[in-house]
Amino acid sequence: MSSTTSGWRAWRSTAIMALVVPGLFATMALPAYAFTPETDAAGTASLQSLKESGAQSLSVGTSITANAVARDGYSATTEEELAAANAAAAAAAAKAAADAASAEAAAKAAADAASQRAAFTNTQNKFSGPSAEDLAKAPPYPNFSLAQVYSVALQYQGVPYVYGGATPAGFDCSGFVKYVYAQFGVSMPHSSTAQGNMGKRISIQDAVPGDLIVSDGHIGFYAGDNKILHASRPGTPLRIGPIYADNWWVVRIGI
Repeated sequence: MSSTTSGWRAWRSTAIMALVVPGLFATMALPAYAFTPETDAAGTASLQSLKESGAQSLSVGTSITANAVARDGYSATTEEELAAANAAAAAAAAKAAADAASAEAAAKAAADAASQRAAFTNTQNKFSGPSAEDLAKAPPYPNFSLAQVYSVALQYQGVPYVYGGATPAGFDCSGFVKYVYAQFGVSMPHSSTAQGNMGKRISIQDAVPGDLIVSDGHIGFYAGDNKILHASRPGTPLRIGPIYADNWWVVRIGI
């Protein structure tokens, strides 16, 4: 090979390298947008038209009723309202208790009345002596004196109290007075009020044993020293005791 041929080849290789290497570097340095394909303007417009014409839509029928939306709320009770509620509850409880107590008291009163009637029947049936009405028709003590009245009354101490009783088998207050005075020929009703309206009122300073001590719903014999001989209440036998009534007066009968 001649020297002219070798020189030509060397020059050609150098020229190729000078062209190729810069081109490679230039290609690598291109920005990313350089590879973005060009967008067709007509295609873009068509795409936008499809988006608009094919957009989804939603319609609601008139038969559909939307649920009402309520907001949670709260209320506050004032001290006055709370106090009023408590007072009303207390009043209702008190009324219920009072009604129950009233019903219980009524039931007890009915039971007591039945027991008293039974006791009256039992005790009076056991007595075989004369009644007050019999004695008033033929009094064993025709000569009346208050001292004698009181002496006869003392004989019945210890007789049991019996509601409605008017014999030595059992006395109530007016039955006792009625039975004693009948023995002196003085006929009396079986009522403390009616007996207290008989005779005449006198002052306590003038009272002597045998006079009558009268108060609302009760009666007995004056026993001296502000005491009374009487049939006082169930469970307590006839006896002498203090005058316990707040308002009382003295009645004298027979003189």
